Amino acid sequence: MRILLVEDDPELGKGLQQSLAQSAYAVDVARSGAEARAACDATRYEMLILDLGLPDVDGLALLRELRSRGITAPVLILTARGELDDRIAGLDAGADDYLAKPFALGELEARVRALSRRGSESAPTQLTLGKLEFDTATRRAQVEGNDLELTARELAVLEALLRRPRSLTSKEQLFETLYTWDSAANVSAVEVYVSRLRKKLEPAGVVIRMFRGLGYRLEAHDIRGTA
Repeated sequence: MRILLVEDDPELGKGLQQSLAQSAYAVDVARSGAEARAACDATRYEMLILDLGLPDVDGLALLRELRSRGITAPVLILTARGELDDRIAGLDAGADDYLAKPFALGELEARVRALSRRGSESAPTQLTLGKLEFDTATRRAQVEGNDLELTARELAVLEALLRRPRSLTSKEQLFETLYTWDSAANVSAVEVYVSRLRKKLEPAGVVIRMFRGLGYRLEAHDIRGTA
């Protein structure tokens, strides 16, 4: 999942970005309303985390503007304004949830997970292919009830491929799932995670087929099947 964090405090923004990255979220950070607008113009985000105290615009005004431009991604407000009237104003402006500062990181991550599920209610939370089962809510991949030991980025690649079972997913699409636009990584890093994931999926009878120049697709084979 790709998230835009709009937070003008550099230290807090970096800390939240790194923490959420450990849970397989790709988080871009904008430090002003202008940067947030530019980011939304360039990238389709699946969630926004918005601080209201921005240096160039009131966060609620920015939220109303983004909604008027057709941005429908779930929005979680982070702010020091914790009074009831402030929460009501935020929800009325188009926010989906509201978290007052200071907050526990665990609660933030739980709210992100909840909004993620709410934002994709029409999509199944249990994705299956062959003997492979992946629960998007708990982030667990299993083969016949046994957990697969996957890293956060391997899980992100797996989910991206499982959500497009009959379509090709390009290397660039996987890269956007894994990395933010200020990352030093390059698109070739995707090949490393695909290679590692391919080996771990062998017990499930699932292979990752590569179509040169086009992308990747998951397919269910018998255990002896090859890509």
